[in-house]
Amino acid sequence: METVMSTEDEFDVVVIGGGPGGSATAGLLAKRGHSVLVIEREKFPRYHIGESLITGLMPTLEELGLLERLEAMGFTKKYGGTLLWGKNQGTWGFRFQESALYEHAYQVRRADFDALLLGRARELGVTVVEEATVRSPVFDGERVVGVTYTEKGSKEVRTARSKMLVDASGQTHLLGREFDLVRYHDDLRNIATWAYWQGCNLYGGTKAGDIVAENRPSGWFWFIPLHDGTVSVGYVTPIDEYKASGKTLEELYAEEMANTEEIKTLMAGARRVTGFRNIKDWSYTCERFHGPGWALVGDAAAFIDPLLSTGVTLALRGARALADAIDETLSDPSAEKEILDWYEHSYRSFLDSVLTFVRFFYDRTRNKEDYWDKAQEQIDPDRLRPREMDFARMLSGLTGIDDIFHKRKAA
Repeated sequence: METVMSTEDEFDVVVIGGGPGGSATAGLLAKRGHSVLVIEREKFPRYHIGESLITGLMPTLEELGLLERLEAMGFTKKYGGTLLWGKNQGTWGFRFQESALYEHAYQVRRADFDALLLGRARELGVTVVEEATVRSPVFDGERVVGVTYTEKGSKEVRTARSKMLVDASGQTHLLGREFDLVRYHDDLRNIATWAYWQGCNLYGGTKAGDIVAENRPSGWFWFIPLHDGTVSVGYVTPIDEYKASGKTLEELYAEEMANTEEIKTLMAGARRVTGFRNIKDWSYTCERFHGPGWALVGDAAAFIDPLLSTGVTLALRGARALADAIDETLSDPSAEKEILDWYEHSYRSFLDSVLTFVRFFYDRTRNKEDYWDKAQEQIDPDRLRPREMDFARMLSGLTGIDDIFHKRKAA
């Protein structure tokens, strides 16, 4: 029987956005016994970029009970990556198994992956309203106590009241715009263009699902094999370089691809089977991640360049941490600021580590040993592991915010 909602409803938590960060936060909170509403502006499944996953998100998927289902969906297994990067040393790469926790992640069609997460949130008891547009937050003094929204085809304005509002609206930045929080990283203002190809050449064995990244003088290519026989191939370049070229993005893509080494070989005889898509201004961090009655997660809080494929992992690791924080906050409202300060501190530490490494990695005048050394310097300064293993661990996304709330309670 369909649940008929009144024009004003109350929930423990309202989540704006049903992408990975929103669905995971909502599902984990529902597992902890809280009433949760997700308001999503689109109808799932829907297209999204960000197809190359890393193993740092696996603990969150495990807690949501999704590892077996993910395996059953037949996504391409990603055991690591192949790089043509830095000084001319030929191809090199990394294997996730070197990080010792998970041997593979996946290359996914995000429409299917995101629908899996949102469906799981529903199963766990989350109320999900799709094709609904959030209009504005509702305030009681300085505290956010809910949102107003409208559903597709209706002019009726509904109100959803909450003890905590989670903004997982991605690059819509609903609360980020409301409070003027978004700050772009000027040195990482890039633009990307990509399309899908069939008939590409793939590596053999466990390298067949590798993401391939190849640098160019003014940018880099990604090559992501998907389970449906297509390959996502994209080119990323600084916006200023693109504007100075005087070319269209499609012209720049073709010209740069013709001068690649590894990517060109993998695409010999391939056929483009879709049009191009573009996105720009990917790297930013909000000035605050929480305030009275609200918190940010995933792309609504920050995004650190696509280079290390960290977007979905940042969202899911952040979701797991935020769910812990909100669960504790709802039990002890007087500790809300202290708990959310810890969430923000931990999240920022993880983000800063990724951002520092991305900036170093973009220096393509170095050799692979320099990148290994940098990873070791950041995550293993006592050199307890081989530097190649530290590099694999850095690229797995498994460093930074492990069990942060256990650490907070122990502090």
